[in-house]
Amino acid sequence: MLRLVLRLRPCVRSARPAVLSGPAPVPSQLRRLHSDRSHGRSTQAYSGILTGKTCVLQQQSAALSQSSRVYSLPPHQKVELPALSPTMQLGTIARWEKKEGDKINEGDLIAEVETDKATVGFEILEECYLAKILVLEGTRDVPIGSVICITVDNPDLIPAFKDFTLEKLAALAPAAAAAPPPPAAPAAAAPSSPQAPGSSYPPHMKILLPALSPTMTMGTVQRWEKKVGEKLNEGDLLAEIETDKATIGFEVQEEGYLAKIMIPEGTRDVPLGTPLCIMVEKESDIQAFADYVETGVAATPPPAPTPVATPPPAAAPAAPATPTPAAPTAAPAAAARKGRVFASPLAKKLAAEKGIDLAQVTGTGPDGRITKKDIETFVPAKVAPAPIAPAAAPVAPTPGRVPAAPAVAPVPTGTFTDIPISNIRRVIAQRLMQSKQTIPHYYLSVDINMDQVLDLRKELNAEVKADNIKLSVNDFIIKASALACLKVPEANSSWMDTVIRQNHVVDVSVAVSTPSGLITPIVFNAHIKGLTAISKDTVSLAAKAREGKLQPHEFQGGTFTVSNLGMYGIKNFSAIINPPQACILAVGGSEKRLLPADNERGFDVANMMSVTLSCDHRVVDGAVGAQWLAEFRKFLEKPITMLL
Repeated sequence: MLRLVLRLRPCVRSARPAVLSGPAPVPSQLRRLHSDRSHGRSTQAYSGILTGKTCVLQQQSAALSQSSRVYSLPPHQKVELPALSPTMQLGTIARWEKKEGDKINEGDLIAEVETDKATVGFEILEECYLAKILVLEGTRDVPIGSVICITVDNPDLIPAFKDFTLEKLAALAPAAAAAPPPPAAPAAAAPSSPQAPGSSYPPHMKILLPALSPTMTMGTVQRWEKKVGEKLNEGDLLAEIETDKATIGFEVQEEGYLAKIMIPEGTRDVPLGTPLCIMVEKESDIQAFADYVETGVAATPPPAPTPVATPPPAAAPAAPATPTPAAPTAAPAAAARKGRVFASPLAKKLAAEKGIDLAQVTGTGPDGRITKKDIETFVPAKVAPAPIAPAAAPVAPTPGRVPAAPAVAPVPTGTFTDIPISNIRRVIAQRLMQSKQTIPHYYLSVDINMDQVLDLRKELNAEVKADNIKLSVNDFIIKASALACLKVPEANSSWMDTVIRQNHVVDVSVAVSTPSGLITPIVFNAHIKGLTAISKDTVSLAAKAREGKLQPHEFQGGTFTVSNLGMYGIKNFSAIINPPQACILAVGGSEKRLLPADNERGFDVANMMSVTLSCDHRVVDGAVGAQWLAEFRKFLEKPITMLL
């Protein structure tokens, strides 16, 4: 079972009782510390920051004395159970590492929680004292957001919580919420703007932006799949979030109604933990959140779309008369480009290949989303006003006028076009720059005779043709790479700053180009898989990558990477290492070459393929890299040896 350690930092105390809130985000800044596979399981430690602890300062008020169920408590902090993975709904308190009354120093482990993915340990980053354990050790199926313990800053306050229970906590919350405001505050009772959250709103849940990948720090709300007022069922797709790795659908874990959307579509760089929307249980409560404003969060309108092009500022004096004929053509295009165009990743790819402007396509998907079918059936509109200027427009456009657009695709105006940087592209840039700046690369190249591989591939494809399977040369390359990593394990290692981690399994990352950028889905356990299994995995992963449907576990990790540009006619190239991996193999295309031979002609014609291995010199020495290439070459030039 995977074992994690996460650090918990208390938030600033508030004098208002906590509002019912959504699940806390998954840890967003994780650092792998160690791994132990000797007992058949992985033990990994992570340190990061969770925002899942809600801190509450209960005030003593004379108004609370009206009810015998209200308890006056000193300042304290409530530690809630956060969502430790995107799919987590319940957790189990596996073990308490501290007892009631114990002092908790910075970095001390206080408890271990078993989730649906791993066993996670909590570390608190500030000194405090454990006043009361509310959820006993071994308690199973604890819902997200449940208060599991109470901490205080002063040990003298611990006795006040000796008899404190979950029942008293449940009684305290509604009583505090129902308490009237103190009468002696006439000046403060004039809030003209929308009320602060939690003052008089019905029970609700804040849906926060979770960390959908370990390296994610911000996200972009690409699209809301539900509208305000719609009913939400468990498992419904609520929104599409663009992370630093991919665009991932965000599903609803509970039933309810969408009462308020606080982050509009297209909002970029939304920090983790930011409330995305409000969800209520009763449909009648939706209207109460029409003017809801989150405290401390400025209401930001959706970002204005970046202008596609900037026309030249200079214009002829007689320009008012000349643009008139072009107005009917430009008006529909301008109207179509206003706002954001929504299209599936596959539709964007097809449109880019065919040179189709998505702004001219009418979407037939949900809420006007452009689909693959819309691109395939799209017929560009012909330019109607062109006859007004039959000869002058195409041959010699007058100064200050923009030439008429061609029928297939509009010609961009201006001298340049600014393309917004997506989160995926930004992270790719950061990681590649970090790799080239911090990793001492060196490169080894070799030519490989592919004749036997091509012959064997032809025979095997004939055997599996009935199963609708077609083996590619890349499948043989992935298999040979994995087996070579077993022969030379130094190449299947990672630089971890303090140690070099030598992996005992080979998970091959395969570079795939998508419309939004490069991504490396993983063929797990490639060293023990057959060629058909590898072929199925690569085809499935590549399709999901191009459609933006990869799950985080399908592209995070990997121990060795293969990047193949041979299908583009590239003979050879040098790839950039994907940290923390130590090697990446760049594969070029194969070509027929004349080789000296002891026969009548004196030569043979062979299919030769060039490969280049990029190595991290901190992990892999030059001789070790050469050994890996020798083993790799042996497997491909005699593919029958891959069966041994």
